Amino acid sequence: MAGSARRPEHRGPPELFYDEAEARKYTQNSRVVEIQSQMSERAVELLGLPEDRPCLLLDVGCGSGLSGDYISEEGHYWIGMDISPAMLDVAVEREVEGDLLLADVGHGIPFRPGMFDGCISISAVQWLCNADKKSHNPPKRLYRFFSTLYTALARGSRAVLQLYPENSEQLELITAQAMRAGFTGGMVVDYPNSAKAKKFFLCLFVGASGTLPKGLGTESAAEETHQAKFTKERTRFRNIKGKSVKKSRDWILEKKERRRRQGKEVRADTKYTGRKRRPRF
Repeated sequence: MAGSARRPEHRGPPELFYDEAEARKYTQNSRVVEIQSQMSERAVELLGLPEDRPCLLLDVGCGSGLSGDYISEEGHYWIGMDISPAMLDVAVEREVEGDLLLADVGHGIPFRPGMFDGCISISAVQWLCNADKKSHNPPKRLYRFFSTLYTALARGSRAVLQLYPENSEQLELITAQAMRAGFTGGMVVDYPNSAKAKKFFLCLFVGASGTLPKGLGTESAAEETHQAKFTKERTRFRNIKGKSVKKSRDWILEKKERRRRQGKEVRADTKYTGRKRRPRF
């Protein structure tokens, strides 16, 4: 159930739509990568994770691992599920840091109770509303997904699912099955007055109800200016706390060290590590 950085058209089941050619084209599109990264950042932000320890997250519809890249950069661990073999093949080639599982989430989340500290999903859950096979019953598949996800999440954790609903009826169907499975929470809509920037995030709580976060772009113009300034300062402060700038030498060295701790083969560090190549003519 590969995610998509654009509103997906219903062209058959995702495992067929995202074939080898489509999977590679998707992952090599810089615009798609940028949007996917932005939505992943927002989803992780809405999880409200503790800052003092790494967490284990589930990425539903992980695709080629673009969302997982951001999770790894934030110092967390992740397991990704997807129904598209071609997408997962690309993720393996990209040597993503998470573990990968080929599975249809409409059959449920096959992990032990309380295993995950949170779950994100980017542009995937709406696929469960499609009856691509005679055996598919969208309400039952959605309930199976949400009920098993609820069990796999630790008490007090959250699931943040970014989705592209086709209409209000589909949105109501998804939300109703989530609440029926035991979740509380609701929909967070970023930039509700923008046709292009509008994004839906279903923010779900496990156990005690939390305060539903406010969507971006819902404040007045003056408040938006203040918020943008605060966000910029927060990013700078986080770098001061020890997080290296992406693609810098320190960032690359930290990523290589994480991979070594995972037992993966990594090239030796040299004076050329992280150095930009000169353009060739």
